[in-house]
Amino acid sequence: MLQWLLGAALLARAAGFYLPGLAPVSFCEPGKDQVPDCKSTIELFVNRLDSVESVLPYEYTAFDFCSEKKMKRPSENLGQVLFGERIEPSPYKFEFKKPAMCQKVCTQTYDTNSPPDKAKLDFLKKGMLLNYQHHWIVDNMPVTWCYDVEDGQKFCNPGFPIGCYVTEAGRPKDACVVNSNFNEKDAFYIFNHVDITIHYHIVEHEQLGARLVAAKIEPKSYENPNDSPDCTGGPKFLKKKQTGVFNIPYTYSINFVVNKNIRWASRWDYILESMPHTNIQWFSIMNSLVIVLFLSGMVAMIMLRTLHKDIARYNQMDSVVKCPSRQSVSLTFEDAQEEFGWKLVHGDVFRPPRKGMLLSVFLGSGTQIFIMTFVTLFFACLGFLSPANRGALMTCAVVLWVLLGTPAGYVAARLYKSFGGEKWKTNVLLTAFLCPGVVFADFFVMNLILWGEGSSAAIPFGTLVAILALWFCISVPLTFIGAYFGFKKTGIEHPVRTNQIPRQVPEQSFYTKPFPGIIMGGILPFGCIFIQLFFILNSIWSHQMYYMFGFLFLVFIILVITCSEATILLCYFHLCAEDYHWQWRSFLTSGFTAVYFLVYAVHYFFSKLQITGLASTILYFGYTMIMALIFFLFTGSIGFFACFWFVTKIYSVVKVD
Repeated sequence: MLQWLLGAALLARAAGFYLPGLAPVSFCEPGKDQVPDCKSTIELFVNRLDSVESVLPYEYTAFDFCSEKKMKRPSENLGQVLFGERIEPSPYKFEFKKPAMCQKVCTQTYDTNSPPDKAKLDFLKKGMLLNYQHHWIVDNMPVTWCYDVEDGQKFCNPGFPIGCYVTEAGRPKDACVVNSNFNEKDAFYIFNHVDITIHYHIVEHEQLGARLVAAKIEPKSYENPNDSPDCTGGPKFLKKKQTGVFNIPYTYSINFVVNKNIRWASRWDYILESMPHTNIQWFSIMNSLVIVLFLSGMVAMIMLRTLHKDIARYNQMDSVVKCPSRQSVSLTFEDAQEEFGWKLVHGDVFRPPRKGMLLSVFLGSGTQIFIMTFVTLFFACLGFLSPANRGALMTCAVVLWVLLGTPAGYVAARLYKSFGGEKWKTNVLLTAFLCPGVVFADFFVMNLILWGEGSSAAIPFGTLVAILALWFCISVPLTFIGAYFGFKKTGIEHPVRTNQIPRQVPEQSFYTKPFPGIIMGGILPFGCIFIQLFFILNSIWSHQMYYMFGFLFLVFIILVITCSEATILLCYFHLCAEDYHWQWRSFLTSGFTAVYFLVYAVHYFFSKLQITGLASTILYFGYTMIMALIFFLFTGSIGFFACFWFVTKIYSVVKVD
């Protein structure tokens, strides 16, 4: 199993991007013999602008750049809309293999005496102050800004800044450090010119024309004349207290380079290989994998050896009772009962828990999330949900969640019936609406904030209606169908009978009390995910690409194993202490991993991010609470079902009269 998972991880790293649905596009020179389905015009699309200092992304047109209003914007899938991507056509259009120098795109004019113009200029200055980044797309490939970093390495960023700021003390911020001519104090320098280099690979033996394999950009700033730009002179800057009329001419230069080394199928490699901490991620994940597998093996070995001794001694006591001639055995049956506590509670271990309705609802939703996560990561390992297939990851997750209402309703109904519950209507309604309703309410409040801030991440009203339609018209009916079959089946048969009078739980020691055990139970599962968690949070909040889905799937499997083993071990200790209230405790023990996740997210916010502003802070913690709730249901359900299997197994193996 481990070899298969490692193979899947390496496969996803090596060739996880180019599967059906991402067909290459061929390009040919205009005016020459055309290859069928070969384009001569290269269109450049623009995406939303974002910043590491703000959670609020904005559409390209919000900053009053040169825009293309005649062409229709390409359609976006559900995942792109939910992630806030807003891809639009741009006035930047190039002819294949036709270089151009200092081509004018447009000139934007602002009069500070005009309130609308002043508002646009202030918004542009705010974007430069917060280091907002362009994200351009050519042939479904990000246009990258590559520059040298320490140790002679080159970093390729799938975005470039709109400008930068030099403080009143003359200290350059962000991208202003790349040019020593940016020395005007208290000034905003605008990158109004771009040098674009497109690398292409000619497929000669297949007669398919050329394919684009890289698109690189270098932002520059020029004080160009409005009529005849020549891309010379000093940089274009805007004073913080600018007055009068201010013009910003936008220009570009483009060049084409043949590249025989990069194939179309591996054209993303130069971006991914330059991502920061890629090598650290590789070795850290492998190190974490070895440590977690070792700890999991130790937990399993201790549990199995201890349990094996218990079962052997109990069976020995049974033989003593049935064969009086063997009274010479050192221990009597009563002594064994006094020494070992887990058998003493056999008449109460399957007693229905308190708040069984709520527990069954949580377990139904947790099952739905678990299956959704497993299938999504499996498809991601195969390459169907790579960054090249934009929005596919979120679309797949949402569609799977909607279609998995049936197992959620079935599990919740079946467990609720085994708990002796009779209010089946309330159970199915809570399963369909409680946890999804909490998530949607939080999401809706965050969306209201995004609407108020005018962010491109705000979900349009039509999309909200579509999400509600998927929930009410598909997920809810499927939940009712699953609940119908769950209640229709007979209750779960337990290996031992439940006593009518509950047994009194003796006084517990510190480590067997509920709260300390729950706190200890979440440490080991969190330890196996926190390295991967760092890179996931980076991809969400620092706008870095995440593509190591093979390793993520491997960590997912390790998390499931670790949650199961840690919870089973603690459950065994509690049963030995004659505490038979294991249902809620098993759920909360592994579910407490979500609390550690929440604490880590708070630490990440204050130590790693540079987010400023009340709205961005509220959005960060609002979305973090959604992730923590989903993680709580997911890990809690793993712990419960592992303990349910364990308790059923040991009480069916040992003969209890």
